[in-house]
Amino acid sequence: MTSALKNDRFLRALLKQPVDVTPVWMMRQAGRYLPEYRASRARAGDFMGLCMNPEMACEVTLQPLERYPLDAAILFSDILTVPDAMGLGLYFETGEGPRFRKTVESAADIEALPVPDPDKDLGYVMDAVRTIRRELNGRVPLIGFSGSPWTLATYMVEGGSSKDFHKSKAMLYDNPQAMHALLDKLAQSVTAYLNGQIKAGAQAVQIFDTWGGNLSSAAYLEFSLAYMRKIVAGLIREHDGRKVPVILFTKNGGLWLEDIADAGADALGLDWTCDIGQARRRVGERVALQGNMDPTVLYAKPSAIRAEVARILASYGQGSGHVFNLGHGITPEVDPAHAGAFIEAVHELSGQYHR
Repeated sequence: MTSALKNDRFLRALLKQPVDVTPVWMMRQAGRYLPEYRASRARAGDFMGLCMNPEMACEVTLQPLERYPLDAAILFSDILTVPDAMGLGLYFETGEGPRFRKTVESAADIEALPVPDPDKDLGYVMDAVRTIRRELNGRVPLIGFSGSPWTLATYMVEGGSSKDFHKSKAMLYDNPQAMHALLDKLAQSVTAYLNGQIKAGAQAVQIFDTWGGNLSSAAYLEFSLAYMRKIVAGLIREHDGRKVPVILFTKNGGLWLEDIADAGADALGLDWTCDIGQARRRVGERVALQGNMDPTVLYAKPSAIRAEVARILASYGQGSGHVFNLGHGITPEVDPAHAGAFIEAVHELSGQYHR
C-alpha cells in the first residue's frame, strides 16, 4: 500500500504545494467516449456488472491512463451505490438512466433505512479500490468519491433522475423534519463509505453535489452544504503517512463559493459557468480550485481546445492550487484524440505559471 508515488502533483496542487505543471484529470474519464470502455462494458453485460466486478472496475479505471498522461485515476463506480446498499434496488433502464425499485416517501420509510457497512454492504467497492491501488503501483494517486446527501436524496425520493425534483422539493418544504432525517442518515452513510475507501487506498476523495445548484440559496445552505460540512468533519484526513485531500463539487454552485470554501474541504470544484480567476479572488488562499472547462469545448478543433485551456490557465494565474478539469463529466460523443489534445495543452502551457 505504501508504494511511493511517482507522480504526486495532483495531491500537491490540492494542498497548494508547489508543482512543475498544473495537474489534470477529467470527471468521467473512464467512460463511453473510449472504445475500449465500450468493449469492457459489453463484456460485463451491463453497467452495474462492471461496477460490481472489482477486476473489471479496475480495468476500466486504468484504461484512460494507458492512453493519456493523466495526473490521477478515479475509482470506477457510481454515486448510487449507497442508496442501493440501503435496499432501494438500483437498476438502469436503457435510455432512461438510473431507477430504484423502491422509493422513500415517508418518515417511516426513512426510519427503516439502514446505514450501510462499507465492508459488508459495499465490499465490492472496497475490493475495487484495493485492486486499483495495487495495479496502479504508485503511478498516480487514486481518487475515491461519493454523491452528496442532497443529490442522493433526490434520486431516492424521485425514484430516478428528475427535471424539476418536485417530490424531493415538496418533502423539503412540506416536511423539512423528514428531509433532515434522510439527509442526516445519508451523511452518516457517506462518511462511513468514504472512510472505507480511504482505508482501502483512496488517496483523495471528492463529493459530487450534482443537484445542489437546483436549490434556492437558503435551501442550499440548509439542506445541501450543511450535510457536506458534516461529512468533511468526519473524514479521515491523514492515512498511510500523507494527507488525504477532500474536494467538494457543487454543479451550479458559483453563488456560494465563499460558503463552500468555509466547509472544511481542501479544494472546491467549479463548473464552467464560473470564471476561475474571479473564484480565486473570492476564496483567497482558503482552498485549491478544480476545473473548469466546458466539456463541450472537446467537440471543437484541437486548436480551439488549446486556446480555451490557455485562457483558463491565464485566468487562474501564477502559483499552485489549481487542478485542471472539465466543469462536469466528459460526454460520450467526444473524440478521444480531442481529450488527448486537452491534456497535452494543460501540461504544455501551464509550466510558465509555476516558475
